[in-house]
Amino acid sequence: MNRNFPPPRQPGIAIHATLIVILAVVSILGTWRAFESEIGLGLTLFILLAAATFIPLPILVYRLYALLRANYSLDRDRLALKWGLRVEEIPVSDVEWVRPNASLTMPLPLPWFSLPGSVLGLRYHPDFGPVEFLAADKKKLLLVATARRVFAISPDNPAAFVQDFQRAIEMGSLAAAPAQSVYPTFVIAQAWESSLARYLWLAGLFLNIGLSIWVSLLIPSLDRVPLGFQPSGAPRELVAGAQLILLPILSLFFFAVSWIAGLYFFRREGQRTLTFILWAAGALASLLFLLAVLFIVTTPI
Repeated sequence: MNRNFPPPRQPGIAIHATLIVILAVVSILGTWRAFESEIGLGLTLFILLAAATFIPLPILVYRLYALLRANYSLDRDRLALKWGLRVEEIPVSDVEWVRPNASLTMPLPLPWFSLPGSVLGLRYHPDFGPVEFLAADKKKLLLVATARRVFAISPDNPAAFVQDFQRAIEMGSLAAAPAQSVYPTFVIAQAWESSLARYLWLAGLFLNIGLSIWVSLLIPSLDRVPLGFQPSGAPRELVAGAQLILLPILSLFFFAVSWIAGLYFFRREGQRTLTFILWAAGALASLLFLLAVLFIVTTPI
């Protein structure tokens, strides 16, 4: 007996993919318009727009990835809940009961920022205590209770899941399965143990902090600066000195993307080299942005 019960994916994939595309386009347009705007309210608004639409993007991308990888598997010994980098393996003998959320006299409140395909987070129930959501559809919620915690899941076929769970209980366990809990933060902690990873992370972080402080100190003394070059190699038309703040923002963006991508590949032993290349590229990009600011402020106008 070994059955997989994936959550419903299609609505969540469509919603998350649409939001990612819309936010990415708006963020790119906001950044582009900020480069072209003169100092004033317009520049501030475009920077805020680009930042506000970029911040949710990593969360949505991870939630889409987690939904694509999500699965609930059940055999005679173990119930495994997998949602992205979050893995919970529960011995069947440790499960106290399974029941639909709709059968409760006081149904569970949903976590904040719940979307179809990503009903994730912790909520408190007065009868059960903390409940961890690893679900995609609020209408198909099942509660799985253990002595340590209650989990809210949403198999695409809840009735079949309950039926197979009852069969697993009746058949009995063949071997004692160890319990296991893996959280996404485990990858960060594991990577931090590598001295090379620590040096690259800290180098990129301090370069970005230093670049941001330096540019913020330079801006009051700069009237107009050249940002970019024409195909002939000559500087482009001068822009307001305040637009120099866009370089630390772009530097931080590239560093964050390389850091997240590196964490993704770090999970696999055979791809660790690619991970360190990505982290080194992020730190190098930050250094190049710092050198770009130095070149801009020292270029004769």
